[in-house]
Amino acid sequence: MRLLIADDHILLRDTLSSFLARQPDIEVLSVGDTTEAQQAIATRGPFDLVLLDYGMPGMEALDGLQAILARPEAPPVVLISGLAPREVVERAFEMGIRGFLHKSMPAESLLNAIRFMILGERYVPVDFVTEARSDPTVPPSGNAAPLPLAESLTRREREVLLALCEGQTNKEIARRLKLSEPTIKLHVKTLYRRLGVANRTQAAMVAREQGIC
Repeated sequence: MRLLIADDHILLRDTLSSFLARQPDIEVLSVGDTTEAQQAIATRGPFDLVLLDYGMPGMEALDGLQAILARPEAPPVVLISGLAPREVVERAFEMGIRGFLHKSMPAESLLNAIRFMILGERYVPVDFVTEARSDPTVPPSGNAAPLPLAESLTRREREVLLALCEGQTNKEIARRLKLSEPTIKLHVKTLYRRLGVANRTQAAMVAREQGIC
């Protein structure tokens, strides 16, 4: 898989690039602003995923993101930031980003999230979802109320969670959904984080409490 990292912070960019490039199946190209990112997409692509820093030169709020998403050959884009306000991230999702990564994430969690998004799934950190539900000072986007659990999960996450409720093994779920077993393991691990649980039984209990199964 090929990744493009666009971030003006040289140390962070080099550290992240070095970490990801150590993975045997990942090739990384890094640039320092949105202009270079657009040039790389046009001349060095295709890329499976673009990691785009919210605060770098050329972004101008989300104008730089819009310019990249508008390109006919635009790959999936992920917004990365340590400072982006919630409303900015929500707006970026409305524009069509694949996911949001916080710069404070542990390296392994970030790697898992990247692999998850390359599979075609959208990724939002679990604390981003739970904050809107639990903190009354965080206003919802527009006039909509914060999403309940069932609506915050992707279609694939709901399918996997329903299978967990039925007590199916990873192998059985993989056969049922026509996916590989490692992919199911990644979905299950992500569900644990999203639900704040440690095992399959707890995940099923939360799902039943929420009326999902």
